Amino acid sequence: MAQLSGLITVYVASNVVILGLFTFTLTGSVSVSSNVQALLQPYDFLYYSGVRAYFGQNWEKSAELVEKSIATKESVFRVRRQCHDECGAAGKEALQKLDSKDGSLWDLWALDWVQQRAECLRFCFGRSITTAGQLPVSADIEYEFATRNPYNFLQITYYKLEKVHKAAAAAHTYFVANPSHLEMRNNIEKYRRMEGVTDDDFLDRELENEKHWVLYDAALQHEASSDWVQAAEKWKTCLNETLRQIDKCRVQCEVAPQRLPEDRGVDSVDGVFEKAAALSLSLLSCRQSCVSQIATRPGRISSQEDYLPTQLEHLHIAQYKAGDISGALQMLHSLLLFYPSDKDSLDNLQLYYETLGGDKESQGIEPAEELVRYIRRSLQEKKLLYFGMENLDFSFTDPDLWTPEEVVPESLREGWRAEKEKMNEKMTEGEQQEEVDDSGFFAGGPIRQVGVTITMDDEVLNGTNRVLLDGVMTEKECDTILHLASVAASLGDGYRGRRSPHTPHETFEGLTVLRAVKLAQEGLVNQSDAKLLHELGERVRVLLHSYFRSPSGLFISFTHLVCRTAVAGDQEGRLDLSHPVHVDNCLLEPETKQCWREPPAFIHRDLSAILYLNDNFDGGELFFTTRDAKTVTARVKPSCGRLVGFSSGPVNPHGVTAVTSGRRCSLALWFTKENFYRDMEREEAEAMWEADGQSVVKKDKEKTEGSATTSRNARSQATPDRNRERQRVTGGRDEL
Repeated sequence: MAQLSGLITVYVASNVVILGLFTFTLTGSVSVSSNVQALLQPYDFLYYSGVRAYFGQNWEKSAELVEKSIATKESVFRVRRQCHDECGAAGKEALQKLDSKDGSLWDLWALDWVQQRAECLRFCFGRSITTAGQLPVSADIEYEFATRNPYNFLQITYYKLEKVHKAAAAAHTYFVANPSHLEMRNNIEKYRRMEGVTDDDFLDRELENEKHWVLYDAALQHEASSDWVQAAEKWKTCLNETLRQIDKCRVQCEVAPQRLPEDRGVDSVDGVFEKAAALSLSLLSCRQSCVSQIATRPGRISSQEDYLPTQLEHLHIAQYKAGDISGALQMLHSLLLFYPSDKDSLDNLQLYYETLGGDKESQGIEPAEELVRYIRRSLQEKKLLYFGMENLDFSFTDPDLWTPEEVVPESLREGWRAEKEKMNEKMTEGEQQEEVDDSGFFAGGPIRQVGVTITMDDEVLNGTNRVLLDGVMTEKECDTILHLASVAASLGDGYRGRRSPHTPHETFEGLTVLRAVKLAQEGLVNQSDAKLLHELGERVRVLLHSYFRSPSGLFISFTHLVCRTAVAGDQEGRLDLSHPVHVDNCLLEPETKQCWREPPAFIHRDLSAILYLNDNFDGGELFFTTRDAKTVTARVKPSCGRLVGFSSGPVNPHGVTAVTSGRRCSLALWFTKENFYRDMEREEAEAMWEADGQSVVKKDKEKTEGSATTSRNARSQATPDRNRERQRVTGGRDEL
């Protein structure tokens, strides 16, 4: 081995070469099994074969091969993990001798350990995977599977085979990772309108790799409802799942076949040790990148910064509020491993000690052992990688913000500090940047309806594209719709019978226009009441289309009569909300102040409105916030005939305070600028009236649809034939 000066340098270089030898050995020849047919085939070959069958319009064969490629890839990854675990103790005797007093045979013991472990892995892989299946796949194949393109082919093949349930699942799985794919969005809408297809068919088939995000969102939901016991439990489970996913990713880095440096386009690497070092550094870089991979939601380009520290911060606060002070103290100690000098964390540490009364047991609480190991391992890898940057011309981008400066070699610190400063400036600029509404609406247009007044505008409501109008309904009309709600509204309507989608302290009732019309035809409610419910949507549309000066047509996307009733005797000490803070057309992340326009958000909604029917209840106020979901910018108290309208995007996060007594009723409406997403239920209701020879009010409808046809948006250019083919669209169940 080359003699390098300094004990640390020797240690670092030795680790690089040992890891390199292990990785380099894995790239050698693999054993061949006599029973090849029983072994896992190369999943890249299966995929290419499936694609060829697709372009040959052999739909059955294409579906079979693409499905087999997905299943085989999962099986190969599982075998790698199992073999990694089985061979963990291989060469243990040789490894133990590395620490013996006799250091003269250090190199030989190291080689013996590497060789024994590599032989174990080769044998283990050979039992389950063909020789060709153990070779590295191309970068193109990695990209295809990373972007879920196999599901793009599957949704079409299943559609051709008239297996619409499978097609819907494949389409949804692809769309989760490609939320801006307009064609797939339209396909999903098409599947939703097909007979027999339900919401349960839109499954994410890759959900196994996203469990940590499901838990993350569930924990935030419990926090919003101030259910701290459940929040703490979910954050703890989320943290454990995140660590599991990171470990799963790291194992694949270690046991996946590696391409040699010359296969990576590197010409300057000569000699076995140089190649070994280059491979090892690539392995370490792969391991380090796992935290970024796991912290990136499907369909997004950038990862969530400080993903693990963020979870720890949420967890210790939730545990403290749930009364688990000892648990909170342990998680806070764990958080301090990442940021040992953070002032807020140190202040909380003192608070927790004081809360526990300074007992001796609290002084002995240590950070979670798995996080201690995580930090120790990560820092060791960073040292090796920075050594490679300094001495071996290796390129490495540190994925973590918490990396301590002392890990970075002195010669690299100036550039490292500059990059960190640039990142901090960018984050600061992002926080200070003025919120811009790109919805295309411009508040301040005329209100022509007699008796309707502008009570609050953008300035008073302290925001952008917000308005409060009074006098939209008369007292008699409010009473009529309230009576309709009491007679016809169904418990849990829109949320599969749940008494409330957001809180157990309230019951929820809902009614759509179409359901009201059907009940009227059955003689259960008055036809005039159902028609008034329909007409109110058009009345609101005309008002808001004028006030917000929409340059294109405005279509009603969904109308929902909503009533929330406080549960008697279940209101004491309530800290939750009737509806947590959210944004109507994107997924709000208060921690990062990002709002992602992707499912399950209703991304086609452009304008939102609430038409209130009563005020004889306590609570139930609408409030607007900034993107942190905490800073309240405006409040609105409901009353009969009061209408609140606002653009549906990230400039208008909003929520509803708890209804603590009485019954709050309102008409929730959403509007879209795209004809394709108009509410087909309303048109079905209108068709039912016309079939009975009854007139339907359609103010300015023809004019609006005419203006929409001039839009350059591809989805609004649907041909008349295509529109006629659309089956009934059931509106997305949501409320304000």
